[in-house]
Amino acid sequence: MPGFERRGETLACDGVSLEDAAASHGTPLYVYSRAAVEEAYAAYDRAFAPVPHRVCYALKANASRAILRVLAGLGAGADIVSGMEMRAALGAGFTADRIVFSGVGKTDTELALGVEQGVGAFNAESEAEIARIGAAAAARGRTARVSLRVNPDIDPRSHPYISTGLRENKFGTDIALAEEVLGRARSVRGVRVVGVQSHIGSQITELGPIVEAVRELAALSRRLLDRGFALETIDIGGGLGVDYQGTGVPTPEALAAEVLPELRGLPLTVLLEPGRSLVARAGALLTRVLDVKRNRGRTFVVVDAGMNDLLRPALYGAHHRIEPVRLRGRPAGRVDVVGPVCETADFLARDRELEAVEPGELLAVRDAGAYGFSMASTYNMRPRPAEVLIEGGAARLTRRRETFEDLTSAEIG
Repeated sequence: MPGFERRGETLACDGVSLEDAAASHGTPLYVYSRAAVEEAYAAYDRAFAPVPHRVCYALKANASRAILRVLAGLGAGADIVSGMEMRAALGAGFTADRIVFSGVGKTDTELALGVEQGVGAFNAESEAEIARIGAAAAARGRTARVSLRVNPDIDPRSHPYISTGLRENKFGTDIALAEEVLGRARSVRGVRVVGVQSHIGSQITELGPIVEAVRELAALSRRLLDRGFALETIDIGGGLGVDYQGTGVPTPEALAAEVLPELRGLPLTVLLEPGRSLVARAGALLTRVLDVKRNRGRTFVVVDAGMNDLLRPALYGAHHRIEPVRLRGRPAGRVDVVGPVCETADFLARDRELEAVEPGELLAVRDAGAYGFSMASTYNMRPRPAEVLIEGGAARLTRRRETFEDLTSAEIG
């Protein structure tokens, strides 16, 4: 299996030394396996092979250009949520017709850009947004392809911050109103209704909620087809979870086995929008131990990566496996792995079993390829990490570490 595996006592990525990568490029350092990204994409492509489909990578998970180029080269589509993501996707080789433009708050400038580029579809959040898309398209003598995002009021049973399919969430249109909204949309100048979409949340580890949402989406599509809508796609979103804690999660094959029967007989192309499940396990954050300190019976392993480099533990209480890059056979103990940022929330792990480490040694924070660098910041004026891609038996630098000049380059006066 490609990705991160031990060669004896030392963790490597596709046979490439992580110790050498850290020595060459410094820490904190994001390391990605090209082969692992390719394998994850292939798993979705195989699973949904029985039906016309398109796997649209959700750029918000990781918009690093090197990752985007890999997925564009595989023939993936792109799921974007901003104008800048659109520019990144186009620049990396995604064709506009393979882009779906999602997002709850698209600006007029972003709508105009999507119309001008000819994106494959806008996933419209509301009737008012359909009108805005139509106005942008008509003003340019174009017709925009639109899918309506519906909210089925289904609990994804994940973290409340990444739940998007409940009625109290800001996303989508009440599915009970979808037919009348789309009925009126047929007369909106500059708009062509091509499908419906639902995305109920992220890090979903039980298939039941996804299957329920797809069942409702399929029923809605059948009613619309019966009413003469010329639908082309049914977009079932993304959200499949990652096995951060070793407890097991559904695979793309298991997802397909459950949802394809619900879609049987629909003459539509199935769109999927995975992000996390394509890139999370393909990435790791390397960080070097700065200090080991003890306070009233608690042990703190202080490292050079902080919440500005990997926000998920502080924001969501997220769990990432952390392990020494080189095992040395020392006793393990309970520790907090904390960073240098001036916040008590600056931790990568709390009360975690870890082999004893010493200053200067290297740790790997696993499954960090999704929502790691993409959520990184320059808080405390700390530069964002460098990134490397493991391909062809070598670690290729794909983003250099930021400098002070980078951090201050946009300042005026």
